[in-house]
Amino acid sequence: MKKKGAGGKRKPKASEAPPLFPDSPVQLAPGSISQPMAAPVWTEQKAQLIARYLRYFVFITKHGAYIDGFSAPKDPDNPNSWAAKLVLDSEPRWLRQFYLCDLPDRTLHLDALVDAQPDVPNRTIEVVPGDFNATVHRVLRSPAISGKTATFCLLDQFSTECHWQTVRSLAQHKGPGFHKIELFYFLAAGWLFRSLSGFKDSSIPEAWWGRSDWESLRGVGQDGLALRFSERFQSELGYRFVKAWPIYEREGAGGRIMFYMIHASDHPQAPVQMNRAYRNIVEPLETVEQLMFEYGQQ
Repeated sequence: MKKKGAGGKRKPKASEAPPLFPDSPVQLAPGSISQPMAAPVWTEQKAQLIARYLRYFVFITKHGAYIDGFSAPKDPDNPNSWAAKLVLDSEPRWLRQFYLCDLPDRTLHLDALVDAQPDVPNRTIEVVPGDFNATVHRVLRSPAISGKTATFCLLDQFSTECHWQTVRSLAQHKGPGFHKIELFYFLAAGWLFRSLSGFKDSSIPEAWWGRSDWESLRGVGQDGLALRFSERFQSELGYRFVKAWPIYEREGAGGRIMFYMIHASDHPQAPVQMNRAYRNIVEPLETVEQLMFEYGQQ
């Protein structure tokens, strides 16, 4: 496990370290599932969507932890498509703990990314090699992932790599009275049905879906697939706000939906900030000063 610490501690500025959430937040019952909106985000922009959302949300939390379960770059030649890099580089650098996880043969890029990072006070970055379905438990044992720590987890799998039990472990990690770990779960709707029809070993899709009835997904269509997952994030995992955001193939290549990014949270600001990030994906990034003004941090 490669680990980079920030060196000596310093007393944080008042604007950097207020309490994350109220001392006794209430975990509310699930609300209704929102339907995806029509404005397009392209596949090459999905990492930018995550980074932009976290940039907005950090102005609310002022700190937090980021877990990336499948964090090696999908396209090493395009750094703007690499979520781990974009989130690490985002300003202001108020996220404090990073856990970059992937299979051992995919961590070379992660080690280089960590080595290239500047020292940031109170920031720790760990590269965690191994199958995330196993290493997730080691990450969750970290004292940094406490009840009051705003924790965000990206699950950008290729197709069926992320087990449902892994998602459940993340969702159930924090006890009553604390906000759940916020999830960004990528569902590969563009080729998933083809993948499901090709499995000879049913243990793989069964672990991914978490039940033996995974074959029932074959005929539901893309919208039905997103709805089935969204319902489970609410009914089984207890998330109040769940929305499946469509990620499209480039218009010149057909413009079809390739992914749904299922965003699950129980913080009332989460859907507001994700809506802003999705709508603004093609716009230039706001300055830190502008966001500080908007979020009342001056």
